[in-house]
Amino acid sequence: MTASMKTFLVGLVMAATLSVPAFAKGGKGFIGRWDFDVMGAEHTVGANWLSVEPKGPTEYEIWFQPTGGHVIVVKDYKLDGDHLHLQVSKDTTWDLTAAGGKLTGTEKRGEKTRELSGVRAPALNHKAPKAWGEPEALFNGKNLDGWEPIGDPAKSHWVVKDGLLVNEAHGANLKTTRTFNDFKLHFEVNCPEGANSGFYLRGRYEVQLEYEPSNSEPPERAMGAVYGRLAPSTELPRMAGKWETFDVTLVGRTVTIVRNGTTIIDGKEIAGITGGALNADEGEPGPFYIQGDHTGGLLFRNITVAVPKK
Repeated sequence: MTASMKTFLVGLVMAATLSVPAFAKGGKGFIGRWDFDVMGAEHTVGANWLSVEPKGPTEYEIWFQPTGGHVIVVKDYKLDGDHLHLQVSKDTTWDLTAAGGKLTGTEKRGEKTRELSGVRAPALNHKAPKAWGEPEALFNGKNLDGWEPIGDPAKSHWVVKDGLLVNEAHGANLKTTRTFNDFKLHFEVNCPEGANSGFYLRGRYEVQLEYEPSNSEPPERAMGAVYGRLAPSTELPRMAGKWETFDVTLVGRTVTIVRNGTTIIDGKEIAGITGGALNADEGEPGPFYIQGDHTGGLLFRNITVAVPKK
């Protein structure tokens, strides 16, 4: 072998070494989507979600879902081997270690420290059912049977008036006592001007219901969006104070939303939980729940659900 050939081969080896992405040297254990249940003294009190994907040889795209609010991009991070440090907000940091297919570590918020444990989010590659069963009423128009207040039940303002489900004022949320996996949901809502609420699917994915001042919310947080995740493909006229219909089909992670007869989200994947999720157990059935802790004034009727036919 000539000296020039040896020099060429050495150069190739060095170039290949330099081009190996950082995750291949130890950070590979972080790549993917992660679900974190936020634990209180005795039970789950909230949920977080994290996505880590390589963006270049030494760069990553990291998304973080806080317990409340919308998903955000984390720009201040350091991934070194099996350790990941994140500045997830002005006063909050996460330090995580990847091992055994899990992420563990601590959250530091000011002087408070909390233990963290995350598992890989399930793919939820469910096949669409061959047929759906008959729709069942979730709200009987008479009382709150099948529903219960959550958050701060003592401050619940959910009542039934004239056959309608009404949230009279800011207070508790309201959830179904039943849980569901895949389904076709129908509901009708009257959302007044200035109101803000949401209808949660499996207790983890919020369909936004809002009439904040016009153009004050970005598309992914507007009426009919999956909050912070999926924007409606079509902008429909505002109908504050009028009745509207929603038909939502969720199979695995795939959601279709029809508002007032127009498909505004068509077979799109919901990448992860949204703010306000009851937990991060994405592979499990979950309830429906309606936000009541933002504003009051919303009215609901004709809430039904169909599940896959056996």
